[in-house]
Amino acid sequence: SRLQVERVLGESTVPLTALRAGIIIGSGSASFEIIRDLVEKLPVMVAPKWLETRCQPIAIRDVIRFLTGVILREDCYNQNFDIGCDEVLTYREMLQGYANARGLKRFIFTVPIMTPRLSSYWLHFVTSTTYELAVNLVNSMKVDVICRDNRLAERLGLSPIPYQEAVQLAFDKIQQNMVVSSWKDSLVSSSEKGSLSQYIEVPEHGCFEDKKQVSIENNTEEQVWRNVLAIGGERGWYYGNALWKLRGLLDKMVGGIGLRRGRTHPEDIYPGDALDFWRVLAADHEEKRLLLYAEMKLPGEAWLEFQIVEEQGVRLLKQKATFRPSGIWGRLYWYLVLPFHFLIFNRMIRNIERFRPSKPVQKEAVEVEELDV
Repeated sequence: SRLQVERVLGESTVPLTALRAGIIIGSGSASFEIIRDLVEKLPVMVAPKWLETRCQPIAIRDVIRFLTGVILREDCYNQNFDIGCDEVLTYREMLQGYANARGLKRFIFTVPIMTPRLSSYWLHFVTSTTYELAVNLVNSMKVDVICRDNRLAERLGLSPIPYQEAVQLAFDKIQQNMVVSSWKDSLVSSSEKGSLSQYIEVPEHGCFEDKKQVSIENNTEEQVWRNVLAIGGERGWYYGNALWKLRGLLDKMVGGIGLRRGRTHPEDIYPGDALDFWRVLAADHEEKRLLLYAEMKLPGEAWLEFQIVEEQGVRLLKQKATFRPSGIWGRLYWYLVLPFHFLIFNRMIRNIERFRPSKPVQKEAVEVEELDV
């Protein structure tokens, strides 16, 4: 927990200033994105009684102001401070506040019979959080998180912005695609160990492969590459989006991360980014190569690769799915999903090659579905 981290750091001889915050409101933060998930996706919520728990949220820009304010201040050494805005809100009020900022009408009902375990499953299935994180969040939401005092704000001469303004500023960042990083980028499968760099070399032996390729005829090479980089998230997977969502739901049901992570930016992508239930290992603009590693629950390991190459004077888009099975179940899994690969991957690569985005961006998902014929 965060308190344990504070205790460990406090054992050092280096002077420590600890700032304790409850819910941090800002684009990319876990708390805010969960609130956003709930309000954007659920017109009616039947929620646990902990929605009546009180807390004191704080805008992420205010957290940064507090952090920079205490640097090298000896009167703050070896102390801890609570930070938050001046408002004390329930989680229900925060959800309704977000809905008001977005102009959405939402109905929230609380029930007393939902246990912490059920509450955790509820959060896990309706938001992008993992079950493990949902358990920790539910446990923390059972108690009020209110500042003991505001002595640090007075000492630094700071006045935190109200919750409603913090929500609006966060959403403005999202609308302008200015979110640099997100907590979702840190979500990985619990079975994954070590650095992602160990997965960047795609194995060639003891693996199953599904290879497709099409010549680039209906689009410019640059547009096809942009289509590759924009895959997933709101754009979708160019064919069979319902099947991709079903696979994400199945992954959620067995404790995986599912598709809800989406992507941070609709077009730009970088190594290390989360992309639905994949992780970006390489996004090479010179070689026009995108390599993804699967973080869903699997009886093995999987890679998905796209690359634009030239062979005999013809520009080709190549797509390769690689699966390294683990035991008999891994081999059985590959043969079970093979018919779906044949159905999805053939049309997916063709649609990537010929897709032309329209403006505004919100209509892209509709345009993609029109290619699914």
